[in-house]
Amino acid sequence: MKAALVKEFGPPSSVVFGEAEDPTPGPDEVVIDVVATSVNFPDLLVVEGTYQNLPERPFSPGKEAAGRIASIGANVSGFTVGDRVLALVEYGTYAEKVVSPASQVIGLPDGVDFVRAASFGLIYTTAWAGLVRRGGITSSDVVLVTGAGGGVGSAGVDLAKAHGATIIALAKDEERANLALSQGADHALTSLPETLRDDVLALTEGHGVDLTLESLGGDYLSQIIRCTAWEGRVVITGFASGGQNPIKPGHLLVKNISVMGLQASDYRDRTPDLVQSSTVEMLEMVARGVLNPPVDRTYPLAEAAAALQHVKNGKVRGKIVMVTRNLRDSDSLPDGVAAPEATP
Repeated sequence: MKAALVKEFGPPSSVVFGEAEDPTPGPDEVVIDVVATSVNFPDLLVVEGTYQNLPERPFSPGKEAAGRIASIGANVSGFTVGDRVLALVEYGTYAEKVVSPASQVIGLPDGVDFVRAASFGLIYTTAWAGLVRRGGITSSDVVLVTGAGGGVGSAGVDLAKAHGATIIALAKDEERANLALSQGADHALTSLPETLRDDVLALTEGHGVDLTLESLGGDYLSQIIRCTAWEGRVVITGFASGGQNPIKPGHLLVKNISVMGLQASDYRDRTPDLVQSSTVEMLEMVARGVLNPPVDRTYPLAEAAAALQHVKNGKVRGKIVMVTRNLRDSDSLPDGVAAPEATP
């Protein structure tokens, strides 16, 4: 099969496109003919060799893929060859085929195309774990989503809107802010850390935010805690601004604030049934048009290095999706997303 391969850790340009051995399923696994796979920020860390879980080289990056079941292990039930599915794995989806534990494979409902499915998995399960599982979102909450317009930020805005919350989106620039507003955010800010607290308090008439899905860290996190409402919750998903500033306990005590960390992949590994049920529910919401995963652009699999570089450059508005030579039918692309040229 064709695959994008990491033979040596390095920048996106070090990823090469070539031949790899076809996978075979173990007793509890399936092999999937990959139609589409998305590019996520953790993929960059894996390629560069700085992620916490690094496979033995050579390997293909990629944590989610949509496609069709190609073969099934001896102990697997509930799937047949040809089924349309989404797989959430630790790595391996930048390839024409991927092997996955059957417990991490979810059937796709009618009306969910492969590109939307591939753009959906990691960011929406992360947003779900942060907003629903950890954050306990309610329709009465004022929710702040940082990193709006990016992958998890876009999913956070979309999912919070589906739960009826009031949403403040914090975006890097006006273009991302406008994307968040188009997704249903009630307000969009491009504040710097020094003005964020005052801007949020002004929008909320002094109330502050009840729940934050927070991916920036640094001075942003310090100011978010200061504009969090009484008994508010802050769920930390990352430190995209590059800093891990200390949290002052006094700021937590005076308003009974809860600060929680989130490693979303732990839920996939520790509670697969919970992730399965929540993902099925969200995919049905995609099929009904309640959730709308944003796709920025598509690349052919042969251009994986360029797709990774696009993410590294910080220019993504939503998600980048790569498609393989298996892209062949009318349900493989959502409206408004052009197909790249097929991989030879």
